[in-house]
Parts: sequence; structure tokens; C-alpha cells
Amino acid sequence: MNFELSDEQQMIRDTVRDFAEREVKPVASELDKKGEFSYDLTKKLGELGLFGMNVPEQYGGQGMDTLSYIIAVEELARVDGSTAATLAAHNSLGISPLLEYGTEEQKMKYIPQLCTGDALWSFGLTEPEAGSDSRGTKTTAVLKDDEWIINGSKIFITNGASKITKGCTVQAVTGEKDGKKIFSTIIMETGTPGFTQKEMHDKMMWRASNTAELYFDDARVPKENLLGKEGEGSHIMLHTLDGGRLSIGAMGLGLAQGAYEAALAYAQERKQFGKPLTKFQINAFKLADMALKVELARNLLYKACWLKDNKKPYGKEAAMAKLYCSEVANQVAYEAVQIHGGYGLMKDYDVERFYRDQRLLQIGEGTSEIQRLVISRYIGC
Repeated sequence: MNFELSDEQQMIRDTVRDFAEREVKPVASELDKKGEFSYDLTKKLGELGLFGMNVPEQYGGQGMDTLSYIIAVEELARVDGSTAATLAAHNSLGISPLLEYGTEEQKMKYIPQLCTGDALWSFGLTEPEAGSDSRGTKTTAVLKDDEWIINGSKIFITNGASKITKGCTVQAVTGEKDGKKIFSTIIMETGTPGFTQKEMHDKMMWRASNTAELYFDDARVPKENLLGKEGEGSHIMLHTLDGGRLSIGAMGLGLAQGAYEAALAYAQERKQFGKPLTKFQINAFKLADMALKVELARNLLYKACWLKDNKKPYGKEAAMAKLYCSEVANQVAYEAVQIHGGYGLMKDYDVERFYRDQRLLQIGEGTSEIQRLVISRYIGC
């Protein structure tokens, strides 16, 4: 086993960390307070080459491995969850299904512009009554006169309603067979008549990321907008989520790293009873446990990435990594606030934002309960 990063992977870590510290950190708190999505940062992410990192160069991407991409998400999340969410959702959920299941024509039409930072794409799975139950989709698509006529709605869709969102991959019910729904995925472009994108505000977390409600009222798209084959929708969406779990794991890992570093720095400077907080065993042990959990989370997540990069089954490990990293983020952020005391409750300190941002990680892209269900099936329960 070799736990060393390649020179390229280390360069990516150094480059993205520098970018996060220099460009993201100075504005993260203000963007969070305003609940404002940053088009400037998004453009800069594109200029840095972080969109389409795993996309082959022929489609405008960087052609890098999974771990390189995960390191980039991790380093952004170490500073700001909202910026990391924009990158993770666009790459893992936006570009990925187009790349894996699109026709050559679809790939050439959409993917190159999605690698620049000038355009975003979203993943339309979750509905008001279909969250953990992905097969509870009620949105319908009927093929008539060579057009799909789509009706329904989606909710909590990251990157779904920004000014640069070019479209969404939508799961819809396209028929029924033997009493069971047939699910398909359809490409829906922004500007299609009958397709409405509405921003969602006043979130507890990821306040500077773009979250949307999507509505389809007899929205018509050409039959060629079918992604993959009819009836493959559920497989496409769930397979996409396997890869997406790695990026959510990276967000949990990065957040935990950032919260741990903030708590350690504060505890080294803050004095009580005449000595730094680190000299009290209870605080030293908290920090030791935080460091331990971050290290374990990183090893598990990186192993899952290694499996994916080596074309080995990785679904179980992706679920484990998503579950563990997100729960470690919760535990480390909690203790980071505790070490800060009253200051940890103030927005002047990053740990207050970390504590809010981590809460989504146990819900988005499959709750912790769903991850345990997935893992239990892999182990034969």
C-alpha cells in the first residue's frame, strides 16, 4: 500500500488551498450573511480548471483522476462549504451523468461549456414527496409528436436556478410496466417554455450556494433529449449518486479539517486560569480525538477513490465514506464550537458557519439512515 500523493495530486492540493485562502476565505463570511451566490468565485473556479476535472480533454476537461478532484473539493470545504458545494454538485451530479450516459452529440453540445465556469448544470431527482424514496418520483414525461411533455416539480436542487444555469437532468416517470413505474432521465434546458426555476433562500447552511425549486408545466423538449435509454432513469440517477457520495464525503472531510485547525489554533492562543486551553487535558483529548477522526475519514474516503480510479466496485465504500465523513464533520464541528465557548456562537468566527454547514451533509445525497441501509445490503442483510 502506498499512501503518498503523486506530485500532481500534491500540486492540486497546494494550488486549491492557496486559492481557497486567498480568494474564498476573505469573502466567505459576507456571502454567507447575505445568502449571496458568487458568480465571481464560480468563474475563478473555472479558470483554475476545477470544473470538469474528471472530464476527458476532448470534451474540454482536465482528464484527471477521482482522487485529484476529491482533494480539490476537500480543500475548498476546509474554508467554505458553499463554494465547495457549487463545485461538487456541478461536477458529480451535473456533468457526470451527461458524460457517462450521453450520446456523442449530447456530450459535445453540453459538456465543453460546463468546464469553463461560465455555465452550470443541475441534477433533478428530489421532489417535495420523494426525498429518500427516489422511486417516489411523480414528475411525468409523455412522448407525443416526437416531444417529451413534462409535468411536475423538483426541490432542493443545487445550482438549479443561477443566472448561468444552462439546464438540468430530470428524472421522470415515462410509463408503467407490470404495475411498476418506468423511470427515464431527460435533459431540460433553461429557457424551455413551461420550465420555471425559482431560487430558495433563508437556508441554515450553504447560504452562498444556489438552491432551487423547479417546476414543469407542459414543458416540451425534443425526444432526442432523452439521456440514456428509456427505463434506465433510476439506474442512471442512483449510479450518479454513488460518485456524488465521494464529493459529499470530501466536503465532510474538508469541513472537519477546517474546524479542527480553527479549534487547535484558538486553544493554543486562548488562556484560562493562567495557561492555554491546550494545556488542560480535557481540551487536549478533544483535539486528539478530532485529529484521529479526521485521519480515519481521509483514509476511508481516499480508499473509495482508489477503488473507483482502479475500476473496482466502490459503491459500498462510497456509502461508508459519505456516512463516516459527514458524521465526523458533525462531531468535530461540535467540539470546535465547544472549545471556542461563547465565541464559537458568533458569526465572527468560522466555526459558527462550519457548525451550520455540516448539518446538510447527513441529509444531502442520501441521509445517514439511507447510507446505513445501502451498506447493510452490501454486507448481506
